Amino acid sequence: MKNVLIYNQNETNMEVLKIFLAQEGYQVFVVRKLEDVIQRVREKDIHLVVMDIDFPKNDGIERLKAIRDADRMPIIVLSANDKEQMKIAALNAGADDYVIHPFHPLEFMARINGQFRRYTQLARMRENINRIYRVDDLVMDDVLRKVTVAGKEVSLTPIEYKILRLLVQEKGKVFSINQIYESIWNMQAIGADNTIAVHIRHIREKIEQNPKEPHYLKVVWGTGYKVG
Repeated sequence: MKNVLIYNQNETNMEVLKIFLAQEGYQVFVVRKLEDVIQRVREKDIHLVVMDIDFPKNDGIERLKAIRDADRMPIIVLSANDKEQMKIAALNAGADDYVIHPFHPLEFMARINGQFRRYTQLARMRENINRIYRVDDLVMDDVLRKVTVAGKEVSLTPIEYKILRLLVQEKGKVFSINQIYESIWNMQAIGADNTIAVHIRHIREKIEQNPKEPHYLKVVWGTGYKVG
Protein backbone atom coordinates (compact mmCIF):
# COMPACT_ATOMS: atom_id res chain seq x y z
CA MET A 1 0.00 0.00 0.00
CA LYS A 2 1.27 3.47 -0.90
CA ASN A 3 1.46 6.01 1.94
CA VAL A 4 0.57 9.65 1.24
CA LEU A 5 1.28 12.50 3.64
CA ILE A 6 -0.97 15.59 3.43
CA TYR A 7 -0.46 19.06 4.84
CA ASN A 8 -2.72 21.93 3.79
CA GLN A 9 -4.02 25.05 5.52
CA ASN A 10 -7.47 24.39 4.10
CA GLU A 11 -9.23 21.70 6.16
CA THR A 12 -11.74 21.06 3.39
CA ASN A 13 -8.94 20.30 0.95
CA MET A 14 -7.48 17.73 3.31
CA GLU A 15 -10.82 16.02 3.95
CA VAL A 16 -11.61 15.80 0.23
CA LEU A 17 -8.16 14.38 -0.54
CA LYS A 18 -8.44 11.85 2.29
CA ILE A 19 -11.69 10.51 0.82
CA PHE A 20 -10.43 10.24 -2.76
CA LEU A 21 -7.04 8.81 -1.78
CA ALA A 22 -8.67 6.18 0.42
CA GLN A 23 -10.98 5.20 -2.45
CA GLU A 24 -7.88 4.67 -4.61
CA GLY A 25 -6.37 2.40 -1.97
CA TYR A 26 -3.79 4.81 -0.53
CA GLN A 27 -2.97 5.05 3.17
CA VAL A 28 -3.32 8.70 4.22
CA PHE A 29 -1.43 10.54 6.97
CA VAL A 30 -2.47 14.10 7.83
CA VAL A 31 -0.46 16.76 9.65
CA ARG A 32 -1.82 20.10 10.80
CA LYS A 33 1.41 22.12 10.98
CA LEU A 34 4.05 22.74 8.34
CA GLU A 35 6.85 22.05 10.80
CA ASP A 36 5.47 18.54 11.35
CA VAL A 37 5.85 17.50 7.71
CA ILE A 38 9.56 16.69 7.85
CA GLN A 39 9.21 14.87 11.17
CA ARG A 40 6.44 12.63 9.82
CA VAL A 41 8.38 11.96 6.64
CA ARG A 42 11.23 10.68 8.79
CA GLU A 43 8.98 8.66 11.08
CA LYS A 44 6.76 7.04 8.46
CA ASP A 45 7.40 5.18 5.24
CA ILE A 46 5.95 7.96 3.08
CA HIS A 47 5.77 7.51 -0.70
CA LEU A 48 4.30 10.88 -1.74
CA VAL A 49 3.79 14.27 -0.08
CA VAL A 50 0.99 16.75 -0.79
CA MET A 51 1.87 20.01 0.93
CA ASP A 52 1.01 23.67 1.13
CA ILE A 53 4.07 25.92 1.13
CA ASP A 54 2.39 28.21 3.64
CA PHE A 55 2.74 31.53 1.82
CA PRO A 56 3.06 34.41 2.60
CA LYS A 57 5.48 32.89 5.13
CA ASN A 58 8.92 32.19 3.72
CA ASP A 59 9.63 28.93 5.55
CA GLY A 60 7.48 26.85 3.19
CA ILE A 61 10.07 26.81 0.42
CA GLU A 62 12.85 26.04 2.88
CA ARG A 63 10.95 23.08 4.30
CA LEU A 64 10.18 21.90 0.79
CA LYS A 65 13.92 21.96 0.04
CA ALA A 66 14.61 20.03 3.25
CA ILE A 67 12.13 17.30 2.27
CA ARG A 68 13.61 17.07 -1.20
CA ASP A 69 17.12 16.82 0.24
CA ALA A 70 15.99 14.00 2.51
CA ASP A 71 14.16 11.87 -0.05
CA ARG A 72 13.36 11.51 -3.76
CA MET A 73 9.65 10.81 -3.21
CA PRO A 74 7.17 12.81 -5.35
CA ILE A 75 6.11 16.14 -3.83
CA ILE A 76 2.99 17.94 -5.02
CA VAL A 77 2.36 21.48 -3.83
CA LEU A 78 -1.30 22.36 -3.34
CA SER A 79 -1.68 26.10 -2.76
CA ALA A 80 -4.15 28.94 -3.11
CA ASN A 81 -1.27 31.13 -4.23
CA ASP A 82 -1.51 31.42 -8.01
CA LYS A 83 1.43 33.77 -8.55
CA GLU A 84 3.77 32.53 -11.23
CA GLN A 85 6.90 33.36 -9.23
CA MET A 86 5.68 31.22 -6.34
CA LYS A 87 5.09 28.28 -8.64
CA ILE A 88 8.57 28.68 -10.14
CA ALA A 89 10.12 28.94 -6.68
CA ALA A 90 8.40 25.73 -5.55
CA LEU A 91 9.40 23.77 -8.65
CA ASN A 92 12.98 25.02 -8.34
CA ALA A 93 12.98 23.92 -4.69
CA GLY A 94 12.15 20.36 -5.69
CA ALA A 95 8.39 20.09 -6.13
CA ASP A 96 7.29 17.69 -8.86
CA ASP A 97 3.97 19.45 -9.46
CA TYR A 98 2.15 22.60 -8.40
CA VAL A 99 -1.64 22.60 -8.19
CA ILE A 100 -3.66 25.75 -7.51
CA HIS A 101 -6.70 25.70 -5.23
CA PRO A 102 -9.56 25.33 -6.00
CA PHE A 103 -8.93 22.05 -7.81
CA HIS A 104 -10.93 19.20 -9.33
CA PRO A 105 -10.48 16.09 -7.15
CA LEU A 106 -10.44 13.66 -10.10
CA GLU A 107 -7.82 15.71 -11.92
CA PHE A 108 -5.75 15.89 -8.76
CA MET A 109 -5.96 12.11 -8.34
CA ALA A 110 -4.81 11.71 -11.93
CA ARG A 111 -1.79 13.86 -11.11
CA ILE A 112 -1.01 11.75 -8.04
CA ASN A 113 -1.32 8.50 -9.99
CA GLY A 114 0.87 9.97 -12.72
CA GLN A 115 3.56 10.91 -10.21
CA PHE A 116 3.52 7.38 -8.80
CA ARG A 117 3.93 5.91 -12.29
CA ARG A 118 6.86 8.23 -12.99
CA TYR A 119 8.45 7.50 -9.62
CA THR A 120 8.11 3.75 -10.17
CA GLN A 121 9.72 4.01 -13.61
CA LEU A 122 12.63 6.03 -12.20
CA ALA A 123 13.05 3.51 -9.38
CA ARG A 124 13.26 0.70 -11.93
CA MET A 125 15.83 2.68 -13.91
CA ARG A 126 17.92 3.17 -10.77
CA GLU A 127 17.60 -0.53 -9.99
CA ASN A 128 18.82 -1.39 -13.47
CA ILE A 129 21.76 0.98 -13.11
CA ASN A 130 22.63 -0.73 -9.84
CA ARG A 131 22.78 -4.03 -11.73
CA ILE A 132 25.70 -2.90 -13.86
CA TYR A 133 28.98 -4.09 -12.38
CA ARG A 134 32.38 -2.65 -13.31
CA VAL A 135 35.89 -3.84 -12.61
CA ASP A 136 38.29 -1.63 -14.55
CA ASP A 137 37.47 -2.30 -18.24
CA LEU A 138 35.28 -5.31 -17.42
CA VAL A 139 31.57 -4.44 -17.42
CA MET A 140 28.71 -6.81 -16.62
CA ASP A 141 25.22 -5.56 -17.48
CA ASP A 142 22.99 -7.91 -15.53
CA VAL A 143 19.85 -6.45 -17.12
CA LEU A 144 20.95 -7.26 -20.68
CA ARG A 145 23.12 -10.17 -19.46
CA LYS A 146 25.95 -8.70 -21.46
CA VAL A 147 29.69 -8.74 -20.71
CA THR A 148 32.22 -6.41 -22.31
CA VAL A 149 35.95 -6.00 -21.84
CA ALA A 150 37.44 -2.71 -23.04
CA GLY A 151 34.22 -2.10 -24.97
CA LYS A 152 34.30 -5.44 -26.78
CA GLU A 153 31.48 -7.88 -26.10
CA VAL A 154 32.43 -11.26 -24.69
CA SER A 155 30.28 -14.36 -25.23
CA LEU A 156 29.93 -16.51 -22.12
CA THR A 157 27.92 -19.66 -21.55
CA PRO A 158 25.15 -19.40 -18.92
CA ILE A 159 27.29 -21.20 -16.33
CA GLU A 160 30.34 -19.06 -17.10
CA TYR A 161 28.21 -15.94 -16.78
CA LYS A 162 26.85 -17.01 -13.39
CA ILE A 163 30.30 -17.78 -12.03
CA LEU A 164 31.72 -14.47 -13.21
CA ARG A 165 28.72 -12.53 -11.87
CA LEU A 166 29.08 -14.19 -8.48
CA LEU A 167 32.70 -13.10 -8.25
CA VAL A 168 32.17 -9.62 -9.73
CA GLN A 169 29.25 -8.82 -7.43
CA GLU A 170 31.53 -9.46 -4.45
CA LYS A 171 34.64 -7.83 -5.90
CA GLY A 172 37.70 -8.65 -3.81
CA LYS A 173 36.01 -11.46 -1.88
CA VAL A 174 37.60 -14.89 -2.14
CA PHE A 175 35.22 -17.76 -2.90
CA SER A 176 36.25 -21.35 -2.31
CA ILE A 177 35.65 -23.93 -5.01
CA ASN A 178 32.86 -25.46 -2.93
CA GLN A 179 31.21 -22.07 -2.40
CA ILE A 180 31.24 -21.37 -6.13
CA TYR A 181 29.86 -24.79 -7.00
CA GLU A 182 27.08 -24.72 -4.40
CA SER A 183 26.08 -21.16 -5.35
CA ILE A 184 25.80 -21.98 -9.06
CA TRP A 185 24.42 -25.52 -9.03
CA ASN A 186 22.49 -25.32 -5.72
CA MET A 187 23.74 -28.70 -4.59
CA GLN A 188 26.46 -30.06 -2.34
CA ALA A 189 29.91 -29.81 -3.87
CA ILE A 190 31.44 -33.26 -4.29
CA GLY A 191 34.53 -33.47 -6.44
CA ALA A 192 33.92 -29.97 -7.78
CA ASP A 193 37.57 -29.02 -8.21
CA ASN A 194 37.94 -30.08 -11.84
CA THR A 195 34.52 -28.72 -12.86
CA ILE A 196 35.22 -25.26 -11.48
CA ALA A 197 38.79 -25.21 -12.79
CA VAL A 198 37.58 -25.91 -16.33
CA HIS A 199 35.00 -23.13 -16.22
CA ILE A 200 37.49 -20.68 -14.71
CA ARG A 201 39.96 -21.47 -17.49
CA HIS A 202 37.32 -20.87 -20.16
CA ILE A 203 36.26 -17.57 -18.57
CA ARG A 204 39.86 -16.39 -18.43
CA GLU A 205 40.39 -17.26 -22.08
CA LYS A 206 37.50 -14.96 -22.93
CA ILE A 207 38.03 -11.98 -20.62
CA GLU A 208 41.79 -11.87 -20.03
CA GLN A 209 44.33 -10.39 -22.39
CA ASN A 210 46.81 -12.95 -21.05
CA PRO A 211 45.00 -15.87 -19.36
CA LYS A 212 48.28 -17.07 -17.82
CA GLU A 213 48.68 -13.74 -16.04
CA PRO A 214 45.06 -12.81 -15.27
CA HIS A 215 44.15 -9.24 -14.46
CA TYR A 216 40.54 -9.88 -13.44
CA LEU A 217 39.94 -13.47 -12.36
CA LYS A 218 42.65 -14.45 -9.93
CA VAL A 219 43.45 -17.57 -7.94
CA VAL A 220 44.20 -17.35 -4.24
CA TRP A 221 46.27 -20.46 -3.71
CA GLY A 222 44.85 -22.84 -1.16
CA THR A 223 41.69 -20.80 -0.80
CA GLY A 224 39.79 -20.19 -4.04
CA TYR A 225 39.13 -17.47 -6.62
CA LYS A 226 38.32 -13.78 -6.65
CA VAL A 227 37.81 -10.89 -9.05
CA GLY A 228 39.81 -7.73 -8.40
